[in-house]
Order: sequence, then structure tokens, then C-alpha cells
Amino acid sequence: MDKIVERYYQVKQTQKELEQELADLRQAILDYCRERETMNLDLDTHVVKLVSQNRREYDEQKLYEVLPDLELWRMLSKPDSAKIASLVKLNVIAEEKIKDTYTLKPVTVLQVDKK
Repeated sequence: MDKIVERYYQVKQTQKELEQELADLRQAILDYCRERETMNLDLDTHVVKLVSQNRREYDEQKLYEVLPDLELWRMLSKPDSAKIASLVKLNVIAEEKIKDTYTLKPVTVLQVDKK
């Protein structure tokens, strides 16, 4: 069991290092594109696209006020954009009802594809 736990620890450390490297590389690509004021790069071996999106960030108190059904609130437990979007799509929650419970946060999605 010691070997398994040690390997788990090593893999978690490697994962953290890789996630940090990915974040650094992503930022370098975003900076490069912003400096050139482009949303697309067509390189020899890869295609890079930057896609602008808006993500919802919910205000927990406002959301709780418009969702008085405790069963519904228990399903969410805390504002989870994916769960809320699913409930809206299933018509369990009306989009109109929650329109003032979130702010939109602009994000840039980086897509890199091999040619």
C-alpha cells in the first residue's frame, strides 16, 4: 500500500506541475494573440482560435430569493452554472425568474487543433 500511496502522491505532484505549465503556456499564447490583435493563428502544424464567451457568476443570496422551493435549492446547494443551465433547459426554472441573479464575466476560450 505504501507504494500505491507514494505513486499517487507523485502523480498528483506531476499533475500540479502540468496544470501550472498549461496555464503558463495558455497565457503566453493569449498574450501573443493580443499583441497582434488576432483571434486566429494558422501555424504550420496547428490552428489556434480564441473564442470570447460570457460566463454567468451567480449571486447566491439573489438566487436563493427567487428560488423559494427548498427542494430546488437543495439540488443546487451552491450556485453551479452547469446545474442551473440544465434546470433552465428542462424548464424547471424560468430564465426570466433568474435574470437578475447573475453577472456575466467575459472569458476567452483557447482552442488549439492539430492540422
